[in-house]
Order: sequence, then C-alpha cells, then structure tokens
Amino acid sequence: MTVVLPPLGLAARRRRIGGVVLRDLAALRRSPVRMFEIVFWPTIELFVWGFVTLYLQSQQVPFVAAFLLGAVLLWQVLQKASNEISIAFLEDIWSRNLLNVQVSPLSSVEYVIGLIVFSLGKVVFAVLIMSGLALVLYGFGVTSLGAGLVPFMGLLLVMGWSLGLVGISAVLRFGENAQVIAWSLVFVVQPLAGIFYPVEVLPGPVQAIAWCLPATHVFAGMRIVLNGGAVPWESLAWAAALDAVYLAATLGLFAWALRHARARGRLSRFGE
Repeated sequence: MTVVLPPLGLAARRRRIGGVVLRDLAALRRSPVRMFEIVFWPTIELFVWGFVTLYLQSQQVPFVAAFLLGAVLLWQVLQKASNEISIAFLEDIWSRNLLNVQVSPLSSVEYVIGLIVFSLGKVVFAVLIMSGLALVLYGFGVTSLGAGLVPFMGLLLVMGWSLGLVGISAVLRFGENAQVIAWSLVFVVQPLAGIFYPVEVLPGPVQAIAWCLPATHVFAGMRIVLNGGAVPWESLAWAAALDAVYLAATLGLFAWALRHARARGRLSRFGE
C-alpha cells in the first residue's frame, strides 16, 4: 500500500473508498453490540448532564443550563470523531485484517478517507439521536446555535479526525500496547478546551496552550452565541487555520508511521 494515490480515475477511487465504508458498515450491521454502543454512551452523558441542567434551571440560572447542554452535544462530535476513526482502524487489527488491507490495491489515502467517511456517518447518527432527546426531554434545540452550528461541528470533526490519526500512528509505531493512546487522547483535550467552563478559569500558562486548540475557539464561540451574541467568525477562522495545520501534520505522521511499520515488518505481527 503506497501513500500516493494510484494513477486511476476518480470513479475507481470512489469505488475503493466506498468499499472501505461498505465493509465497515457490513461489520456494524452484524454486531448489535456495536450498534448499541453508538448511542449508549452519548445518551448516558445527555441524561446525566440533562439532570444537572434541570437542577440549574430550578436555581434560576437557565443560561448555564443551555451552555452545558450545548457543550455536551458538541463534545460528543469531537469525542466520537476521534474515537470512531481509531476504532475502525483497531478493528482491522483485532480481526487480523490489517495485512490484507495493506497488500490490496487500496492506497493509504483511500483507506484513511474511507475510515473518515464511515466515522462521519456514525457521528451524524449519534448527534441526531442526542439532538432529538435534548429537544424532547429538556427543550434544548441545536438550532439555538444559529448559523454557527455547521462550522462548529465541522471544525470539531476535523480536530477529532486529527486526534484519531495520532492514535492510529501511535499504534503503528509502538504496537498494540499503544491502543490506550487511540482511546484516551481526546480526553486529554477535554480539560484544556474549555468545554464546560471558560478558558479564563485555567492558569495563565495553560490558557496559552488551550488557545492553540481549535476546539477552544469553537466552545468559546458557542457560549457567545448562546448568550445572545453574533457568531465570532474571526475566531472560527483561527480554528479552521489550526485544524488545517493539525490535519496536515497528522496525515504526515500517519504516512511516516506506516512506512516505519512496513520497514520493520510490524504489519504482519498485528493481531497475533
């Protein structure tokens, strides 16, 4: 499997990417546990934070309640974007299928795009379920985020995919023992990105690090919008620029880790 796309037409590339998506979809349909997991954890988080918001509303702080529900919904976009792409890759290891993928005509770019497309479908499905529950149970509609809803979610998706690629690269470089990185890396971001509180509560040096994360700008923008302000497009432009840098860097990291794994013969040992 090479890093450069093969000299084929766009239609052939779409078929190969679609093949990755259909393969993962077939595995998902045959596993009720996986289908259950897509909505179980997001729903549990929504219930927990929803009850917290009901308490806050009873204390006459409704704006805080809206912030929390909005944060939970957007946090799930970031978390699941990161974890779903990592899990899709790890399933190739667990099923001992990674070597088969590597020796197929599928290029690494097509493989990564296929993982991203499949993870996007799972994220959209989970967010739709959560949005419906938030509206029915707590009266919170995601449309209250206004024109910023789509860019908010898009920027978090790209950051999540970047984190997922870092986790995949770690597994390729250090072996299956590095799976914990693929699972937990996104949670390292959680306390820094100001998801449930403003970044200003963090210590000064930590704030500087936090503002280097695209998610920080997104969640700060969410609070501005829910507080009645306009969408901070300039701040979102900074987040988009950071996303572009991180995605390019993580794609390069993935390509390097893959070359290293192939050169050391690690691919044949995955899943043994």
